[in-house]
Amino acid sequence: MKAKVVVMLKDGVLDPQGEAVRHALGALGFSGVEGVRQGKLIELDLADGTTETEIRDMCEKLLANTVIESYRIEV
Repeated sequence: MKAKVVVMLKDGVLDPQGEAVRHALGALGFSGVEGVRQGKLIELDLADGTTETEIRDMCEKLLANTVIESYRIEV
């Protein structure tokens, strides 16, 4: 079984990496980019029968810093 976890900074949290990418895109001539948010994608290979609750626990305990990040699970 495969699952994907998409982790992004919450709205209102400064994203210096996203801002650096936005600036670099502007320097390359892509003037239409007004904002960039950068996150991470985590792909998990899981044993059959792993529940979404278990995946959520993985996110809460390790994969995401829930103070400043939100996450989405795709099974």
